[in-house]
Amino acid sequence: MFSASTLPPGPLEKVFQYIDLHQDEFVQTLKEWVAVESDSVQPVPRLRRELLRMVGLAADRLRGLGARVASVDAGFQQLSDGQTLPIPPILLAELGSDPKKPTVCFYGHLDVQPARQEDGWLTDPYTLTEVDGKLYGRGTTDNKGPVLAWINAVSAFKALDEDLPVNIKFLIEGMEESGSLALEELVRKEKSGFFSSVDCIVISDNLWISRRKPALIYGTRGNSYFTVEVKCRDQDFHSGTFGGILNEPMADLVALLGSLVDASGRILVPGIYGHVAPVTEEEKRVYEAIDLDVEEYRNSSQVKKFLFDTKEELLMHLWRYPSLSIHGIEGAFHEPGAKTVIPGRVIGKFSIRLVPHMDMSVVETQVKQHLEYIFSKRNSSNQMTVSMALGLHPWIANISDHQYLAAKRAIKTVFGTEPDMIRDGSTIPIAKILQDTTQKSVIMLPLGAVDDGEHSQNEKINRVSLDFWTSNKVSLRHRRWTWFNVAAARLSEVTATLDKLLSHVLLQPSLAWACGALQGEDKPLTTFSACSSIGVVPVCVPGR
Repeated sequence: MFSASTLPPGPLEKVFQYIDLHQDEFVQTLKEWVAVESDSVQPVPRLRRELLRMVGLAADRLRGLGARVASVDAGFQQLSDGQTLPIPPILLAELGSDPKKPTVCFYGHLDVQPARQEDGWLTDPYTLTEVDGKLYGRGTTDNKGPVLAWINAVSAFKALDEDLPVNIKFLIEGMEESGSLALEELVRKEKSGFFSSVDCIVISDNLWISRRKPALIYGTRGNSYFTVEVKCRDQDFHSGTFGGILNEPMADLVALLGSLVDASGRILVPGIYGHVAPVTEEEKRVYEAIDLDVEEYRNSSQVKKFLFDTKEELLMHLWRYPSLSIHGIEGAFHEPGAKTVIPGRVIGKFSIRLVPHMDMSVVETQVKQHLEYIFSKRNSSNQMTVSMALGLHPWIANISDHQYLAAKRAIKTVFGTEPDMIRDGSTIPIAKILQDTTQKSVIMLPLGAVDDGEHSQNEKINRVSLDFWTSNKVSLRHRRWTWFNVAAARLSEVTATLDKLLSHVLLQPSLAWACGALQGEDKPLTTFSACSSIGVVPVCVPGR
């Protein structure tokens, strides 16, 4: 079995130097990847071709490293209008098959959320642009950057003809932002194949709760996405001709949406909180230990006021309680100007973030019954249809698991501080799929800062700043180690922000993780040690 103590500093020093010399190449590759408009959310042929091109670029890069790459056909996506679009193939890549080494599997995705400069971006979202030390572009932190960071880590070892300390596998998809179509079926099929030799699975598709302090994530919320349609007829009406003599679909819809949540953020669907797991004393202590300045968090979020004042209340409502968000209305006039129409058919869109131990089927029934009751009280002649378009389970891990204990010790060694043990209020469907199906340990190593803005306008990755470490009187070498760990948690940032210091930052933590923090541990700990060294070491540098 591979031992952390067998990783000498010599080869890693060579890797550090290699990253220094090739950082511009890594940044250029990220720029090329960001330029691909791999939007999986909008189901149109042009964007689907871009997605296929993006998957092809990643496959070529992995093959260039000597990986065995299988591009698995994922079939077709059936659209509501009867059309079909190809689902991009899922990549299964392998480097190394030494039975004496642990095997680490990295999961990442290549698709992105929609982005248009006219929606509020300061720069073209598909052109990697640096402004004031920040690298802007769609996918930099979610999730093209982290994927490239892991690939770059491997490439540095390969370029120097250094033996990889672990066997490494890549599971890379292109439909994560649209529910990971076809992925669950593939994972089930490959349980006794591709995943049979895997020791641990690492996901870097999250953010810290802070801009500076590292974190480990042990839970995510699920998501039930609903549409509610109100229809009078297919055509719009002239408000001067029909206003005042019919039940307007928009008025019905606004009333329905307004009945879902109150001004304090509490969901008004009867029974919705009935299956939420109770708060334990141990959990309370975890929240108390998290380093969060609520005022700083509010300012960085550019929000005037949160619904809750204390750190504990804020975090619990972000992570361990359900929330309901209204996302938009389809069919309504929204362009600039004054158009006096009455929409004949409108569709409201909202979602509920689920937490343990909520049942998706129960939530679906509760929501439908509530909206049907509210609609019946209006005595409207319109038709209403409620559908749950997407259902994704929450995920929770055991923070006493060997992999998490090992990761905590490694971060303590590198940063000189305990990591925040946090949850993520968003949904990472693959975590629960992988954990439940393969029965392998899954761990989340976030790579990005809380203000990286994934899914939002001006998504970015920072070029590393020394201000924080200088203010805390950390030595230069420790600063480098610390930020490398950040980069490791920020594999995306690593690739995106490969400046000289960054590259050092990214490389050093792997050394600590692999050679220092976990030496002498049992197999699971050693496995994680090796895993960390690979992911962190060569990669140069989200919160969801």
